[in-house]
Amino acid sequence: MKVAIIGTGYVGLVSGTCFADLGWDVTCVDRAFDKIEKLKKGETPIYEPGLPELVESNIRAGRLHFTTDTAEAVRDAAIVLIAVGTPTRKLDGNADLQYVYAAAREIGQALDHFAVIVTKSTVPAGTGFQVRRIVSEANPGLDFEIASNPEFLREGNAIYDFMHPDRIVIGTESDRAREMLERLYQPFIDDGVEFVSTDVVSSELIKYAANTFLATKVSFINEMADICERVGGNIEDVSRGMGTDRRIGRAFLQPGPGYGGSCFPKDTLAMVHIGERALSPATIVEAVISVNRQRCHRMVAKVLEAAGGDVRGRHIAFLGLTFKPNTDDVRDSVALVIAEELAGMGAIVRAYDPEGMEQARSVIGDVIAYCSSADEALEGADICVIATEWKEFRDRRPEQYRRLMARPVMIDLRNMFPLREMAESGFRYVSIGRKTVEPEADGSHALAELTAR
Repeated sequence: MKVAIIGTGYVGLVSGTCFADLGWDVTCVDRAFDKIEKLKKGETPIYEPGLPELVESNIRAGRLHFTTDTAEAVRDAAIVLIAVGTPTRKLDGNADLQYVYAAAREIGQALDHFAVIVTKSTVPAGTGFQVRRIVSEANPGLDFEIASNPEFLREGNAIYDFMHPDRIVIGTESDRAREMLERLYQPFIDDGVEFVSTDVVSSELIKYAANTFLATKVSFINEMADICERVGGNIEDVSRGMGTDRRIGRAFLQPGPGYGGSCFPKDTLAMVHIGERALSPATIVEAVISVNRQRCHRMVAKVLEAAGGDVRGRHIAFLGLTFKPNTDDVRDSVALVIAEELAGMGAIVRAYDPEGMEQARSVIGDVIAYCSSADEALEGADICVIATEWKEFRDRRPEQYRRLMARPVMIDLRNMFPLREMAESGFRYVSIGRKTVEPEADGSHALAELTAR
């Protein structure tokens, strides 16, 4: 069975490569000529651990192909997956479906045999039926079926997530399409992965419901962290106490500077729009968005407070620019917003990120300085801000930070270090939802109130 994938962005490239690794004959199509030429050589346009090796090995095995020609990609394909971008539309906050509809039109024009056309892109409820209409108009009389198959890939863990899914969701009204998609995912079904078979609209909603619920957990725990700071609690203990309840779970209960990336911001906005159109407002999701929008300004306020209310002329070592570690993605990165805002207040922001430097520069330009290493950013710094939890930042010991800095002040927006360890290292250490470590005037440190974490 041959598979065609329209789009070689994050979802399309990872999915196509993994399908090939399962043994299917996969062709990925994209209009960007230079991108396709690089992919043919095994050069990946995104940073994702394990992806370059997997692309290269499946190209060598003859299972993974790349082209700019949609007709070539869908020739003899039994399943055609649409995996193009659905960015937020500035006009109303809804998902911009122009690329999905353009792909549907091209598929309709190119197909000359039966195939199942699947939307893998994250799309609002009812999009599948629009895809059906567009394909039918482009090629009257064509025998085809539509289906929805949302992806649940985390950037930085996408290969693992594809190969070890929690569930597989398929939405279609066609028994024939369902059977073909079951065959596509048969290795996982044989391993006992739950196969959720439903209608198209429910499948489309599942992705939005899952992402908006996870975003809700993030905003909730961030609010709890703020309360902990006010009343003297420890958010790590609160999160642990909550997370051990199987009804709640531990995932997404780590406080931080707010959610970002390519999914949560646009999917929460789209869910609000879906609710508005259905005359059923998603008021909880609206509150989640509001909490997250304010979050970055609260983080800036933390830095200002640690700097005595003024950052003008202060050298800030800013570590982390991507929205999460193990990716080069800076889309809707809270770290970028904070760094840019601090620079606008007069701070000298010297930033370093292991993978996202060029991407950050393309978004905010040169309002901050870009360093080639963490050491370069930290040299002579008055304040260190950790905005993304890269492993190399966690692996550094506090003394490795302090020896390079002019002043031992750290604002850790990811709670990477134990309080006692930071106190013993002489830092003024500000984190999220925990007590601030303050060095005593006589050089000793306030250890008495701190318990080992």
